[in-house]
Amino acid sequence: MWQIFFYEDHRGKNPVLEFLDSLPARDRAKANNALRLLEEFGTNLTMPHARRIEGRLWELRPGDNRLFYFLQLDRKFIILHGYRKQSMKAPEKEIATALRRMQELLEEK
Repeated sequence: MWQIFFYEDHRGKNPVLEFLDSLPARDRAKANNALRLLEEFGTNLTMPHARRIEGRLWELRPGDNRLFYFLQLDRKFIILHGYRKQSMKAPEKEIATALRRMQELLEEK
């Protein structure tokens, strides 16, 4: 089994969980199912559920929402950022947020 953790900022806030909590029940259920699949299949999870964005950054694709994540250590995923999909391509602003959070976590270690 793989482990999933959620990004937490230096103030102890968890923007990913706040995003997930803000979703309607149906979307939250889809996100929870996608997280369960990631936990079960790990790096073997591929399209249509997950795809690589760039480098170590991956995208989990539950319905109309997206969750960016990366593999931090062996069998440990960190969910970095979530957003509501509004176009075919992931917006650069959303990718930049996820990359900034990933870099922050990598520099801490």
